[in-house]
Amino acid sequence: MKPSLLIVDDDEEIRTQMRWALAADYEVLSAGDRAGAIESFRGARPAVVLLDLGLPPSPGTPDEGLAALSELLAIDGLAKIVIISGQGEKAVALQAIAAGAYDFLGKPLDQGELKILLKRCFYVAGLEREFREMQRRLREDSFEGLLGASDSMQAVFNSIRKVAATEAPVLILGESGTGKEMTARALHHRSDRKAGPFVAINCGAIPETLMESELFGHEKGSFTGAHTQRKGRIEGAGGGTLFLDEIGEIPPSLQVKLLRFLQERCIERVGGRQEIQVDTRVIAATNADLKKRMADGTFREDLYYRLAVVQIVLPPLRDRGGDVDLLARALLQRLGSENGKPGISFGADALRALRLYPWPGNVRELQNRVKRAVIMSGGKRVTAPDLDLDQSPPSVPLKEARETLERGMVREALRRHSGKITAAAADLGISRPTFYELMEKLGIQKPENQDRPSPQPSYSPAST
Repeated sequence: MKPSLLIVDDDEEIRTQMRWALAADYEVLSAGDRAGAIESFRGARPAVVLLDLGLPPSPGTPDEGLAALSELLAIDGLAKIVIISGQGEKAVALQAIAAGAYDFLGKPLDQGELKILLKRCFYVAGLEREFREMQRRLREDSFEGLLGASDSMQAVFNSIRKVAATEAPVLILGESGTGKEMTARALHHRSDRKAGPFVAINCGAIPETLMESELFGHEKGSFTGAHTQRKGRIEGAGGGTLFLDEIGEIPPSLQVKLLRFLQERCIERVGGRQEIQVDTRVIAATNADLKKRMADGTFREDLYYRLAVVQIVLPPLRDRGGDVDLLARALLQRLGSENGKPGISFGADALRALRLYPWPGNVRELQNRVKRAVIMSGGKRVTAPDLDLDQSPPSVPLKEARETLERGMVREALRRHSGKITAAAADLGISRPTFYELMEKLGIQKPENQDRPSPQPSYSPAST
């Protein structure tokens, strides 16, 4: 569809000439007075308006045109209104610009100059509306710092809402970089323990010889170097939440002691004899296959079932469809501002590269790539080379690669068209039945707001 352009001028001949000159590029609307301009603008909401200041009933002064300018901007402050008037005095131009006009052109018009100005107006208007839409989606699609509009992430948000207010232990599963710690923090912030501490520990980053003291604390003199009594992370999280990241790396010798704490809510410090009651909720996370580790005897089955009362599985970024765009734009906005490049945006080639890349490092890798692009970009537009993504095809079976691509395209089409099957199918150039077959083959659930026939009006004697 061509973008809508409203021309407001009291001279019908000028309106006709401009319509003929611009109709190839725009859906041209026209009005001859302020009332007509307001009516057309309310109905079509064009992004750009060409407004003559000399309008009836006082075409000899700019008053009526300036009043129309004020009313139009009150309806839509993002509209780009270009003033066109034979009254070319500088004072009038400055008055119109001060009142919110985007630019000013005097009669007679130069058609080439006008067309260039209109292209710029529509381009800027598009950027502003895209930014506003992104801001709106960020507000709607964000959840405790997590961001996602995909069905899989909405399911994660729903699980967090349900389990956060309980005391049940939670096991968060997902690949590296999918946001396991952010999910744990969301559970904490939504719980009754939010006023207490959130203590995180990476079990894979602490040597096995120090792990017991780190978790449970130690008494003075319990080992060489223990000069003072020290509380462990479990006690430090009292009244709050303990997050055990990479729980699969905890040594077997400590698994029994951790299991006892989960069962009895008490601990003994290293070198101590006193049992200490601790009120701490435990949330664990891992990217390892714990069931495989249980099978080979390196992870206790009873500990697994204590930790995994509720499981939350975070999807990899490659399976989140349009979330790649959403996350990338949000990161670009924040990182651009932080690095002195506000208003920076992605070029078409950069967006294409983002969508095609498989993201083995998930959201963490996306953040690093966007940060690099902001630093390396030479201007206000990020290009594909700025992202430095390896676009070589992945070494996966053709059937799997095809299904991954199809799944992403179907989910993205559904997102773009708010779950409307007919529109999404048309966007992909396939029939509605074929689209349904694809959804079934790829395991994509039918959206709740899919196309439904409009209900037929019903009449009763009471309504006649």
